[in-house]
Amino acid sequence: MTGVRGRLDLRGGIVVSADPLEVEVGGERRRAWADEVLLGEMREGDEVVVNAVALELGLGSGGFDVVHVNLTRGLGGEVAGDAHVIKLNYTSLQHPVDPVEAKARPGEGGREEGRPVGAVGSGATIGRPVPVAVLPLHGHLSPAAWAAAQGRSGIRVGYVQTGGGALPGSLSRDVAELRDRGLLAGHITAAPSYGGEHEALSTVGALDAAATALGWDAILVGPGPGIIGSGTGLGHGGLAALDSAHAALSLKLPTIISPRLSSGDPRERHRGLSHHTATVLGLLLAPVTVALPEGAAGLGSEIGGASVGLHRVEAAPVDLDGYAASGLPATTMGRSLREDPLFFEAALAAGARLVAPRGFP
Repeated sequence: MTGVRGRLDLRGGIVVSADPLEVEVGGERRRAWADEVLLGEMREGDEVVVNAVALELGLGSGGFDVVHVNLTRGLGGEVAGDAHVIKLNYTSLQHPVDPVEAKARPGEGGREEGRPVGAVGSGATIGRPVPVAVLPLHGHLSPAAWAAAQGRSGIRVGYVQTGGGALPGSLSRDVAELRDRGLLAGHITAAPSYGGEHEALSTVGALDAAATALGWDAILVGPGPGIIGSGTGLGHGGLAALDSAHAALSLKLPTIISPRLSSGDPRERHRGLSHHTATVLGLLLAPVTVALPEGAAGLGSEIGGASVGLHRVEAAPVDLDGYAASGLPATTMGRSLREDPLFFEAALAAGARLVAPRGFP
């Protein structure tokens, strides 16, 4: 296969600013990001190799160079601990992790009577009905977590990060701020995502561990920042919600969908009920609860049409002004909370419904 070029746009550069991270590449000063969980510290003057593909393509999400390796201080590192399970396996960034699933069900392994130990139906389902809210986008995380905390004092709500958006767990500023404020009890990255406080090899394993080993009272599950898409009905990161909902349902957990709604998106396919959520609702194999903000009851007919009446639609009160005053992230794709209130109201409704007395353990 002579003449075939690789798809990595790797270029050499020099770190010219550590905070914010900027790298000089070919005489040009460029924005960059480095996953210091994997690569270590970046300092001014470090010689690095960056992957420049996102910036060259002009992507609105992820429009910066990503450091691939630090040649100055990133070589010759040692693997600490005795973890032997790999994430990002068979890539140049493969690294060992300690799966949180082992903490949830220590000692499980092998088989009994030909059945996988821990399979649903073999006595390993979660004993308490920990509710799960499935998020369509990372932008729903902060308002949903805030609303949950307002609705039930002292509740331990954690976040499971899935595929569909950014994979590095350390990329999200929202997670860091929510953890600092005590609005999130923890952060699990489920494969293919990585780099959170806890690592899970599957979404269903992450949910199981969150409810058992970590003792969370409620769970928010959804993709990291950004979203992937191909312009097709089934080729987008929003479908991660389908897998997450099925994972929750398989463990018999109360499952709530936080719908992607918008009153300000210029794209018709995302106005009102986004086609992303409509597709998920139409493909789900079992009923879920769809949270809607009070005052948006008219969207119930769209949800019913998307799912042939399979799902339950429940309204929840929202405090948009309270969230706006919280100082938490209040923009989505360049639009402010006031320019697209419905987007934030949907997430606030999901957070409120997650901790509502009905159905809460």
